[in-house]
Amino acid sequence: MADITLDYVVPAEDLRPYVTLFYRFRADIPLFEDVERADHAQLRFRLSGREASYVFPDGSIQAVGEVHIVGPTSGAMRTRADGPLDVIGMGIQPAGWAALLGIDASTMLNRALDGEAFFGSAVRRVSDRMRAAHSTEDKVAVAAAFVRASIDRSDTGALTFARQIDAWLAGSPSPNVCELLEATGLSRRQVERRCNALYGGPPKLLARKYRALRAAVALANGTSTLDELISEGFYDQSHLIREIKQFAGLTPGQLRTEPNHLAQLTMSQRLALGGQVHSIISDT
Repeated sequence: MADITLDYVVPAEDLRPYVTLFYRFRADIPLFEDVERADHAQLRFRLSGREASYVFPDGSIQAVGEVHIVGPTSGAMRTRADGPLDVIGMGIQPAGWAALLGIDASTMLNRALDGEAFFGSAVRRVSDRMRAAHSTEDKVAVAAAFVRASIDRSDTGALTFARQIDAWLAGSPSPNVCELLEATGLSRRQVERRCNALYGGPPKLLARKYRALRAAVALANGTSTLDELISEGFYDQSHLIREIKQFAGLTPGQLRTEPNHLAQLTMSQRLALGGQVHSIISDT
């Protein structure tokens, strides 16, 4: 639909450990409702549109303010907002979660947090500067300046661990936790504790999440068949369908023949960024 657009902006090199992608989402319609796939945490500035809410995978419903943080999600969620809608947002990398928020991500799994309550009333001025900026690039530049001014770069351990996790997730269609333990040199309990703190869930959940999202993109683009994907860690066709439905919010049939607007925009545009960003971002 021409009245619904999504534009991504790749972060500058210094922000890539903290931000997956910046984006501008616009919906020039009275009411926007759709399904969002499971994803990294998000920080969003709603520049227009009166009210918005999410229905999270566990069934909880939360209304959100103009500036809000969406924690990591363990499944697809429903989003609803009054239009016309204009949003500047960013995906928050796990190391970015530690540097920007500094709280245990598992406490925010499938939850939203008011941005003004967390960052203070000064965050309103950030929104005002975004509204005053004309182009998407200028609005994103305001968001990037806010991140640079807000992050704490001292936790190098979070950066190192996040790189190890991302390499593990990208290294196999169905990552094995034993390989992660060997790569990190940590105990299972230590790895689970750190994963919960940065990613919002344990390694097994992460492996399921990114396996299903990769499969969803491959099916939607026609680069893999159901049979080919089943051989990459799924027990059978029913298991594949359930996992894709949980994390992408659509069945394989819907992805191929009737994907929703967000699914179409997200998958096609992220895939087009291949080579510019980590495969965890572009392939899912």
